Amino acid sequence: MRFLFSICVFNLMVCLAPLSWSQETSAPEGISREAALPNRHRFVAQDILKYCKPEKGFWVDLGAGRGQLTIPLIEAAENPVVMVDPDVEAMVQGLRIAREKELEDRLFAVVGVAESLPFPDDSVDLLVSRGSIFFWDDPVKGLQEVYRVLRPGAPAYIGGGAGSGFPQEAAEELVRMRVEQLEGADAARWRRFVDLRCPKQMDQWAAQAELPRYTVMGKGAISADDPRVGQGVWLLFHKQQNKK
Repeated sequence: MRFLFSICVFNLMVCLAPLSWSQETSAPEGISREAALPNRHRFVAQDILKYCKPEKGFWVDLGAGRGQLTIPLIEAAENPVVMVDPDVEAMVQGLRIAREKELEDRLFAVVGVAESLPFPDDSVDLLVSRGSIFFWDDPVKGLQEVYRVLRPGAPAYIGGGAGSGFPQEAAEELVRMRVEQLEGADAARWRRFVDLRCPKQMDQWAAQAELPRYTVMGKGAISADDPRVGQGVWLLFHKQQNKK
């Protein structure tokens, strides 16, 4: 199966020191308050399956961290997924969680960054990424790399948000807290946080990456009104089929 390729890559790369990720990655102060809300990742996993309709095979979660989205996606789809992240320690935690859930045969880890994905051309059947594009050193180059590694016809779903099934009251509370922070002590960083997570910015990155066809979904970090995805903003695209 295609996903077994990841085991070899992990064995080759996991001993390397974490790769650099020079863009500021720390979230604004106050983001920890959102942890009290319901977990968003299983709702995002359901949206991935709904909108991408991926084929079984080699799936990748880019910027996976501890596997917060990866593991719910495995549980929802019963398909192996490869985590890619520059943070080895975070992925080790994810592998530990997978073992506790008896999913160790479906979760793999590869050290890497978006701008230089360690996979061959046309090899990935699904690539997802929640929350990481806003911290990539070069989002345009990262999107070009994502397009390169996708198998023709395969989808990518990249962005950030709570998922369309996230409880409406919780989504409204999430937005309320973020709007409140725009006037707080850390207002400048929160405005930057919000500005990056908007449809205009996502559309700009996709256009500069010269993606041949894509859809921007959602209204941004401080809106829960999009009927497709609720709170957040997402970029959905498929690699074009090879011409015969």
